[in-house]
Amino acid sequence: MNRIEQKMALLKEKNEKALITYMTAGLPDLNGTKELVRAQEEAGVDVIELGIPFSDPIADGPVIQNASYRSICLGTTLKKVFQLTEELRRMGVEIPIVYMMYYNTILSYGIEAFAKKCKEAGVDGVIVPDLPLEEQAELTNALNRQNGAIFIKLVSPSSKERIPLILEHARGFVYCVSSMGVTGGEGTFHEEILAYLKEVKQISHVPIMMGFGVRTPEDLKPMQEVIDGAIVGTHFMRVLEEADYSAAAAKNYCRNFKKRF
Repeated sequence: MNRIEQKMALLKEKNEKALITYMTAGLPDLNGTKELVRAQEEAGVDVIELGIPFSDPIADGPVIQNASYRSICLGTTLKKVFQLTEELRRMGVEIPIVYMMYYNTILSYGIEAFAKKCKEAGVDGVIVPDLPLEEQAELTNALNRQNGAIFIKLVSPSSKERIPLILEHARGFVYCVSSMGVTGGEGTFHEEILAYLKEVKQISHVPIMMGFGVRTPEDLKPMQEVIDGAIVGTHFMRVLEEADYSAAAAKNYCRNFKKRF
């Protein structure tokens, strides 16, 4: 088991929900990103998604699109984020780290080289929202050969009858998209979403996490008994931006969320 799987097993044993946060790597700068990761680990966050900035983040809304653009302008690259991750591991940071990224970045780096570097740097998982099921084998196999990072599966309400096939070889957790749009949508969830989550829960052999539009623990009350955790992305980026990327503000938000979840 890697760090994600170990964390999920521990949470199940303690009967706790997972809190997963997203932040764009390279903001406010690379050193600031490191401090924010450490602050979230201290606050009790269970997994951190580091967004690798990309010029055309098609699954993301305006907040994360803008953050990605600003990070690119600061000179953030995949190579630098790998270095950042290695530095965090040398500093003793053990929180599971997942890269949220787009496939073109991996292709440009080289699939085998990317998988190898994930292992070396201490990356625990990879989420690639623009990589369909039929095209996942090459990357998944490369990651599996390294026995390091795992490929995190995404499902959405539109997945329907494909869900069993998508989740057949799922590891770590499954990212359940709660809406048909991009990240950062309104945090209101309809009965259809609850039915969809229940269906995923019945099928999945790994914990299910709900993302897209999550802002507060109260947003999650209707599906509290179904989901195993939540992913907070756009709203957390807003919290960071409004607090000028203060590590103390990040810690306060995450600690309060975890306590009330």
